Amino acid sequence: MPDAPEDHLSGFVVAVDGPSGSGKSSVSKQVARVLGYGFLDTGAMYRALTWWCLEQGVDLGDADAVTAAAERFPLGIGTDPDAPDVTVDGTDVATAIREPRISTNVSAVAKILPVREILRVMQRRLINEAGEATGGVVAEGRDITTVVAPEAPVRILLTASEEARLARRSRELHGAADANAVEATRSQVVDRDKADSAVSEFTVAADGVTTIDTSHLDFDGSVEAVLQVVEAARA
Repeated sequence: MPDAPEDHLSGFVVAVDGPSGSGKSSVSKQVARVLGYGFLDTGAMYRALTWWCLEQGVDLGDADAVTAAAERFPLGIGTDPDAPDVTVDGTDVATAIREPRISTNVSAVAKILPVREILRVMQRRLINEAGEATGGVVAEGRDITTVVAPEAPVRILLTASEEARLARRSRELHGAADANAVEATRSQVVDRDKADSAVSEFTVAADGVTTIDTSHLDFDGSVEAVLQVVEAARA
């Protein structure tokens, strides 16, 4: 496995972590657009690897087999916030990785520590490449502020109440946030966060990480809150 670029990261890095439904993907993407930076959705990488394993018939309960699949993972991922394409071995999987079968299985892949290390190396390389190309990058996920890019000049934990997160994800997946839609979404939000928190802390901010609670903020307000933190750091 190639070494990660541990000496320094190129460009101005904005690291954003948070639980499901906190708004981190959509907000981070818009922040990247406003700043003219690259954008990296690290969660899409875990989803794409899950898709690859299922396509290859890999037993997700076999950590060694999943790790072996990660080592030969033919991922292509864009860092343009207007075109964050995701391909695996040339196949466009941007839509497929959002399907329920991926959402319900991705935690099984994400909890394997050697897999996380393989993807961390890939993530740092992608951050470097995007930073060199655009001057900066907004990278979002679950362990960006603590593991992938702990030296980033801006580190943010984007969070929200469980009620707000469930409502947002329900509207995203089902087009509604009534009781039935929320309940149908619960396992993809609460259960996944519980499983992922076993290997990555993304519910409480680490030292030096700024917490932004978006429970009562709309999309524009959430974007502006992040931009204020970025501008303060750049100043």
